[in-house]
Amino acid sequence: MLTRDVGQFIERGRLRWGSEGRCEDCRAGWCEQGSGPVTPEYIRHALLQVHGPAQLRLTGEAPSLVLVLKALREAQELPMGEARARAAQLAASGLVGTLVEMEFLAIHLRKQAVAVAVDLRAV
Repeated sequence: MLTRDVGQFIERGRLRWGSEGRCEDCRAGWCEQGSGPVTPEYIRHALLQVHGPAQLRLTGEAPSLVLVLKALREAQELPMGEARARAAQLAASGLVGTLVEMEFLAIHLRKQAVAVAVDLRAV
């Protein structure tokens, strides 16, 4: 039987992730960590399954599109087209992801004076 622990966290202004695992039968184990704008899908899936999704939404007046694009591109290293699509989604229904991902985006948006809130969503 294989046991795996996964997580995401923010460290020194970067989105980071980690995974540890061990075999119950042979006692072999491993640990891996990484950082960057994209967390491996198996980690995201496990976190969303256990903790549910979080939603990032605008709370104030309509922000400047330029400021939103700057924050999204900086946080997620997105090309302009993807950043525009994410900005439109944020303005319409909000963005959804893991709690750490949404808090990470919120930090970048707040640096640009964009008022946002992160809420846990009912699944």
